[in-house]
Amino acid sequence: MNDDARPAPEPQDFPPHSGAADEAERRDPSRRSVLWTTAGVAGAGLGLGALGTGTASAATTAPQAMAAAEAVAAAPARQGRTMAGVRFDRRSTVRVGIVGLGNRGGSMIDLFLAVPGVQVKAVCDPVRDKAEKAAAKVTAAGQPAPTVYAKGDHDYENLCKRGDLDFVYVATPWELHFPMARTAMLNGKHVGVECPIAMRLEELWQLVDLSERTRRHCMQLENCCYGKNEMRVLRMAHAGLFGDLLHGAGAYNHDLRGLMFDPDYYEGPWRRLWHTRLRGDLYPNHGFGPVANYMDVNRGDRAVSITSIGTPALGLAEYRKEHMPPGDPSWKESYIGADRTISLVQTAKGRVIRLEHDVSTPHPYSRINSLGGTRGVFEDYPERIYLEPTNTDDRWDDFKKYAEWDHWLWKEHANPPGGHGGMDYMMVFRLMQCMRLGLVPDFDVYDAATWTAPVPLSHLSIKAKGAPLPIPDFTRGEWRKARSGMDSEKPEE
Repeated sequence: MNDDARPAPEPQDFPPHSGAADEAERRDPSRRSVLWTTAGVAGAGLGLGALGTGTASAATTAPQAMAAAEAVAAAPARQGRTMAGVRFDRRSTVRVGIVGLGNRGGSMIDLFLAVPGVQVKAVCDPVRDKAEKAAAKVTAAGQPAPTVYAKGDHDYENLCKRGDLDFVYVATPWELHFPMARTAMLNGKHVGVECPIAMRLEELWQLVDLSERTRRHCMQLENCCYGKNEMRVLRMAHAGLFGDLLHGAGAYNHDLRGLMFDPDYYEGPWRRLWHTRLRGDLYPNHGFGPVANYMDVNRGDRAVSITSIGTPALGLAEYRKEHMPPGDPSWKESYIGADRTISLVQTAKGRVIRLEHDVSTPHPYSRINSLGGTRGVFEDYPERIYLEPTNTDDRWDDFKKYAEWDHWLWKEHANPPGGHGGMDYMMVFRLMQCMRLGLVPDFDVYDAATWTAPVPLSHLSIKAKGAPLPIPDFTRGEWRKARSGMDSEKPEE
């Protein structure tokens, strides 16, 4: 992106930016410089705003961490109206623009094209070849050729300015999620963003405020919430089969060492470089989102605090030593990201959620996905369950026996296309259905902010030797009101 490029114009009927938003706009980073440079951003711990300005490796005292977190946790005055329970406008066709056509975006476009009532109108990636391959998929699916935006790193702004788009999908490196989501909403578009939705607490607040001001939904597209097991456990939990809920756990334990050092898999080493900047849980959403849904977080309960600890950062350096040749650019990198982080989140009702993150050591893939209550417990990887009064012998039972509790989405789409066991398609199908029928989305900007808040907060808690830190109430009190979420009823078309 060109650093001196002008941002998309702001619609005149919106209230003016806050000073923080204007400053964030001026700091919108060059994509190439962020991908390839660790200096500067690392020195400020990726500029965690009110969360301190010491070096990423410097220690933070518990009182300092608490004071900084409390300052950001305090809810600013609401600039608009709540987006909780706000329906989409009904439409016969959802017109989509896709920004980012690498590994994730390049595969997700197939699913948008597979959903009835969806038209892909525009595609964007600074690598023209990727954008043109995506455009070819659109025409191969029988749709009109989309407009291709590939003129530099800021061409996504021109896509967002279009008057014929309803929804913008963002699948780019993490540091670009916030400015792209912001630009989409300022141009009157609903926006869905891959995980995590932003990297700073102040950015999360800005997205909440902007969603409320523009009346546009800003959603964290958390596909794991649509997993078959996750949706079955969700319905069972809400039906009371686990009794009163007490604890849950989720994780992203996935050995990514080979991919992070693969020069072709990620465009540049953008994902690996985050391990030179932050110590905390870089990817909490896959584990946090499903458990938050089980417990109705932001819909009758809320996450109030987090405490995090982390191991030494040894895995990436050891892998580099064994696999990377002398002179490889990675030898200039110093890794500070804990190989494994463990966080404990406390809710307003006293429940406990354990989050784990480990992409730097040998480990079979696991999201843990556990839920326990006064009547029993479910644990995934492998899936197993123990519920009273059915189980009384201290032996795990077969989770397949509970197929009757499958969500209607999985009963209607028994063999969905796409990757990750079909959850990607379920997510796209359901979101597009909500937009076509004018329904309330399954999750909203408050969920996006809550599920992402552990990124900066776990980093700060680890620096402060595990100090418990407050999680902002992004709903500004709306969490006390019970409302629908992902445990939806099948709508009439």
